[in-house]
Amino acid sequence: MLKTDDVREELVGEFGEYPEMFADLLLREDPALEFVTYEVQHGHYPDDIDEVDAYLITGSKSGVYEDKPWIPPLMDFVRELHRRQKPTLGICFGHQLIAHALGGKTRKSEKGWGVGVHSYEVQETPVWMGEPQEKFSLLVSHQDQVETLPPETKVIAGSDFCPYAMLQVGEHMLTMQAHPEFTKPYSKGLMELRQEVFGEEMVEKGKASLQNDIHTRAVAQWMLSFLKNAS
Repeated sequence: MLKTDDVREELVGEFGEYPEMFADLLLREDPALEFVTYEVQHGHYPDDIDEVDAYLITGSKSGVYEDKPWIPPLMDFVRELHRRQKPTLGICFGHQLIAHALGGKTRKSEKGWGVGVHSYEVQETPVWMGEPQEKFSLLVSHQDQVETLPPETKVIAGSDFCPYAMLQVGEHMLTMQAHPEFTKPYSKGLMELRQEVFGEEMVEKGKASLQNDIHTRAVAQWMLSFLKNAS
């Protein structure tokens, strides 16, 4: 886990930090998994890139284009992961950063914020996805979007709001804009805490969307299947 942010103080006691959320998500599918967290936002990286089998870059409130001292070294690390074809997952900020680091572009979308449950149309069914799927839904919280794809990138899924919602770079990087690690209670708490940012109307719409199904287990299975195929 390459950890790029901290959970809000008001929520961390109930929901844990992002690596714990991902561990909860993925251990349900494979209890044999082992995790180690690197606080890359504080400059902590593995001594050897091969000391773990795969990497996952978490979400963050930061923008990949922001002038923060820890972001350029992380982009350099992503480029090395790409050069070494190391199996890598990127979620939200991680999705945007991988695209940005490898020659694409991420910026604030003119479409504004996306919160609550969003649905995506599957455009391509790679072998790691197993049975063909037409669509899936996950929880989101983002305004930034990937708007230009890097080379060697396939669009796996998208929507009118977010055309590049799930991407595959080569055979070793899978990224997604949505948050499979989020739970509905966490999403609701985050929306309520950030109402001044999102706006009351957006929050009410987002909270209403929580009645819809989400497909976290299926996506967790895709993530692990992808990593096994990429190894």
